[in-house]
Amino acid sequence: MTKRRPVGVEEEFLVVDLETRRLTPLAESMLERLPDEGFAAELQRSVVETNSTPMEDLGDVRAEIVRLRQALVSAGEPLGVGVIASGTTPITGIEGYTFTPGERYEYLSESYRFLAQEQLICGAQVHVEIDDRDVAVLAAQRVEAWLPPLLALSASSPYWMDEDSGYASSRALTWQRWPTAGPLGPFADAAEYDRTAEDLVASGVIEDQGMVYFDLRLSAHVPTVEMRICDSCPLADDVVLLAGLFRALMTREMEAVERGEPPVGEQRLALLRAANWRAARDGLEGDLLSPVTSRPVPAPRLITWMLEELRPTLEKLGDWEIVSELADAALRRGSSASRQRGAYAVNGKPEDAVDLLLAETRQR
Repeated sequence: MTKRRPVGVEEEFLVVDLETRRLTPLAESMLERLPDEGFAAELQRSVVETNSTPMEDLGDVRAEIVRLRQALVSAGEPLGVGVIASGTTPITGIEGYTFTPGERYEYLSESYRFLAQEQLICGAQVHVEIDDRDVAVLAAQRVEAWLPPLLALSASSPYWMDEDSGYASSRALTWQRWPTAGPLGPFADAAEYDRTAEDLVASGVIEDQGMVYFDLRLSAHVPTVEMRICDSCPLADDVVLLAGLFRALMTREMEAVERGEPPVGEQRLALLRAANWRAARDGLEGDLLSPVTSRPVPAPRLITWMLEELRPTLEKLGDWEIVSELADAALRRGSSASRQRGAYAVNGKPEDAVDLLLAETRQR
C-alpha cells in the first residue's frame, strides 16, 4: 500500500445569533468555554476556527471534525449562538464587523484596511504531511490545475453583503484581493520558495511568512503542504471528501516527481486563474475547465473523470470506497450554494438559508 500520509483540517465558522440569524461578535465568549487545544480566534470576533489532530484514516478524520463541531455547538447554545460552516452568510449585520483584540489583528486592520474589514469569510484548509520539501513544492505546482474541481465541491458562499453575488463562491473572489493570494510558483525547489517568502516579508507587504496565502503553500512550521482554496463546508462529509481528494492528488504527484515524469495538467498562470474563476462562479451547477485541455466540461462529468483518474492512487491508499461514495453523494445533492439559494427561494427569507446551514453544520 502507498504511504498513507496524515491529514489535518482547519475549519473556520461564522458565529450567528440563533434568534436573529445575524452575525454576532461572541467567538471569544465561546472560546472561554472551550479547551485551548483545537480552537482559536480569528480576525473578526464573529469567526472561530477549529484545528484537527492529523490522522491517517479518513474515518478518523471525519470523527475528529464532528467532535470539534459538536464542541462548538455545545459552547454556543448557552450563549444563544450557533455556528455555520460556510464561506459567507446569507445575513450579516453591522454587529458582525468587530475586530478581535490583539497586536496582530490591529496590524492587519491598520495595514490592509477594507481588505481586513471585509474578511467575514471562512475557508476549509487541508494539510497533508510531506517528507521532502523539494519534491513537495514541485508536486504542489502540478496539483494546482486539479484544484478548481475541489473549489466547486466546496462552494458555499453565494451571498455577499446580504445580496446574491451571482457566484457560487464569493469568498474565493474576496480572498484573491490579498497581495499573496492565488496560484503557487513557479518555483524550481523549496529553497526558491523560501527565498520568495523571505523577500515578501522583507518587502513590507506582509508581516511574516504566515501571511503567504498561496492556494497551496509549504508550512513554515510543520512538514506539510496546505490547501487553502476551498470554502468552509456545512457538511462534514464534504470536508472529508476534500481531504481524501487532496491527499490522493499530492500522493500521485509526489510519486510522479520522484519518478521524473512530466506533469499532466495546465500550469500557465492565466489559465489557472481562469479555471479558479469559473469554479467560483458556477460551482457544481455549471461547467469547469478541464485541467488537461482548459476547455469547458460539465462539473459532474469532470469530477467523475477526475475520480477515475485518481482511482489507482485512492485504491493504493485504501480510500477509494469512502471517497467515491462521498463524491457520488456530493454530486447528487449539488453545491451548498445551490442548496442555500433553494432554501431562500421557498419563502423569500434569508433566515431559512441560515437555518439550513445551522442544521447541516451540526449534523453528526
